[in-house]
Amino acid sequence: MEDITKRMVDKSIEAFIMGIEIYNKPTIKYRIEGFSFFICNAWELMLKARMLKQQKSIYYKDKSDRTLSLNEVLKQVYPDKNTKIRLNLEKIIELRNISTHYITEDYEVKYAPLFQACVLNFIKQIMRFHKVDITKYISQNFLTIATSYEPLTNGQIRLKYPPEIAEKFIQKGNEIDVLSKEYNSDKFSIDVKQSLHITKRKSEADFTIAIDKNSKNHASIIKDFKDPSDTHKYSYKSVITAVQERLKKEKIVLSYEKGFNSYVLNLVIDFYHIKIDKKYAYQHVIGNQHSYTYSEQFIEFIVNEIKKDPKNYVASLKKGNKKR
Repeated sequence: MEDITKRMVDKSIEAFIMGIEIYNKPTIKYRIEGFSFFICNAWELMLKARMLKQQKSIYYKDKSDRTLSLNEVLKQVYPDKNTKIRLNLEKIIELRNISTHYITEDYEVKYAPLFQACVLNFIKQIMRFHKVDITKYISQNFLTIATSYEPLTNGQIRLKYPPEIAEKFIQKGNEIDVLSKEYNSDKFSIDVKQSLHITKRKSEADFTIAIDKNSKNHASIIKDFKDPSDTHKYSYKSVITAVQERLKKEKIVLSYEKGFNSYVLNLVIDFYHIKIDKKYAYQHVIGNQHSYTYSEQFIEFIVNEIKKDPKNYVASLKKGNKKR
C-alpha cells in the first residue's frame, strides 16, 4: 500500500508541475484548459493518497473497479462544504468540466486569482498530508500565476461573442467577483493588481503628478451608462451565499432551522415583489430564455430586514404571503 501511495504522490507532483509549466509558458494559448486539467489531476492523486494513508477506500461501493471522482474525494477529505479550499477547487473543477466545450483566453483574467490560490493551497496541503516540500521540485519564483490579458468590458464581450456565450461568460465572471468579495479569503482567490488613486495629501502618495493649468486639453467627469451586468452581478445562488456570509460575519442567527436558503429567498422575492423592482432585480432575455440577476442593494436590503427581527423574520414572510 505504501508503494501505491508514494507513486500517487509522485504523479501528483508531476501533474502539478506540468500545470504550472503550461500556464507560465507564454507561447501556449491552451494554458487555461491545460492548467485546469493538470491541477485537478494533481489534487485528485494527492487527496486519494491521503485517503489510502487513512485506510479509506478510494473506490465506489457499487463499482469496485472505478475510483471516486475528485468531487467525491473533496467531500470526504473536506466534509465542511464551506471550507474555502474546497470551494476554490470546486470552481476550477467546473472550469475543467466545461473546457471541452468552449473556453477562450478571455476567461483567464477572471480565473487567475482562483488559480493562484489553488496553487498555494496545493503546496500547503501536500506538505500537511505527505510532508512534501514542492520547492524542492520547482523553484519558488515559478509558483506565481500571472495573467497577461487585459479584462474585456461587458460591451466588448457582447461584440466578440454570440449572445448566449457572452451572457454565460459575463455571469460566470460576475459569480467569481461576487464570491471573492464575500468569502474574502486568500484560500479562495488571490488578486494581484495595481490601482491608481488621486489624493491631495502628499504624505499618502507613492508618487506625485503635476496639473498643468495652461494645458489645452480639458477633462470633465461624466456619468456612465449603467450596465445591468455590472450593477446586478448576483445570480440566484450568489444571493444565498452572500446573505449567508454576511449574517455569519455579523453573528446574526436566523430563527429558521435550515438558515437562509432558497426557500427563504423565494419568500423574500415573492413578499416584496422583487422581480418587478429594477433597483433590486434585472431580467435578462436571450431568445426564449429568461433569467434574473440581483444587485448589491438587494443583498443589503435582505440583511437589514433580517437584522430587525431575526427570530420572527421567516414566520412573518410566510404569514404575509399566505394573506395574498
